[in-house]
Amino acid sequence: MIQNVPVPSPRTSTGDPARTIALLWRHSLDERASARGPRQRLSLDTIVDTAVELADTDGLDAVTMRRVATAVGTAPMTLYTYVPGKAELLDLMLDHVYSQMLRRTTAERPWRERVREVVLENRALFERHPWAATVSTTRPALGPGALAKYEHELAALDGLGLDDVTMDAALAWVLAFVQGWARTAADAAAARRDSALDEQQWWESAGPLLGQVVDPGAFPLASRVGSAAGQAQGAAWEAGRAFDFGLARVLDGLAALIER
Repeated sequence: MIQNVPVPSPRTSTGDPARTIALLWRHSLDERASARGPRQRLSLDTIVDTAVELADTDGLDAVTMRRVATAVGTAPMTLYTYVPGKAELLDLMLDHVYSQMLRRTTAERPWRERVREVVLENRALFERHPWAATVSTTRPALGPGALAKYEHELAALDGLGLDDVTMDAALAWVLAFVQGWARTAADAAAARRDSALDEQQWWESAGPLLGQVVDPGAFPLASRVGSAAGQAQGAAWEAGRAFDFGLARVLDGLAALIER
């Protein structure tokens, strides 16, 4: 059992479940409470759109209730009459970008092509909204966007002889691959931006220095394999090669499961 491990990322479904689900599905929990509050001149959709734009531009840390309120032209306390806090807002943001995903119909195509399309759709999501790849969804926000996404993606694995629990686990594994890749790709992009050096420039600077302190004879495998990989891809990690290799292994792993 994993204990005392720090939470590495923001998580969905950390707010009040009843209030969150009501907001996600646009259901009023208490009409009398609404009537007592100030007249609402903003829409929830406008608030969510604004929060997503802030996250896309400046990262998820930039999305605070105060900054969103300023962006929509209202006071922070007024914003709380629409959304209880950032926990609920995060669920709304993620469900919104899920609802906007392009979902291609692949019903008549082989299962490998269907699963590959699911991966590419999620890659496109994370490239458009890099912050979404940093959000843990082990407790999913059960909004209409998330459920439509789940329904669509399960269809890629339907009819292959997998039981329902295995289908769910297989999909989670596929999505974990693309999310992990997207997080690493975003980190690599941030490193290039923050250092003002691309990977080749960084290695041209660091490589000779490393050569002065490392004896290849003490690390023969690391030296040989690292040099070969670096020469082949121009970096310790290259996004395109990592994606293609990982996706091929995911599909091969599913094939072994399905064939068995």
